[in-house]
Amino acid sequence: MKIVGVAACTAGIAHTYIAREKLIKGAKALNFAIQVETQGTIGTENELTAADIAAADVVILAVDIKIKGEERFIGKPVVRVTTDIVIKSPVKFLEKVADSLARA
Repeated sequence: MKIVGVAACTAGIAHTYIAREKLIKGAKALNFAIQVETQGTIGTENELTAADIAAADVVILAVDIKIKGEERFIGKPVVRVTTDIVIKSPVKFLEKVADSLARA
């Protein structure tokens, strides 16, 4: 499975980057390909390209705030979740996403 995502928290500091790292580690544990953009206090990093998004099976928005550029994901399955959920249980969360996509 190919995943793209955005991580962003209210402060734009710790949870943004922890959520990104947890999603990456969780995806690697499940042999999923993943790219995660962050929108934090220093701006957007690891920005997703149109090609990245087009190739993805699903978009994960691990966000606690409104993000910039959400319209880029129109037409893709989008899973919205708080940063806390992906930080606490990234593998379990990604398994649920994969199961729901398989049933769709």
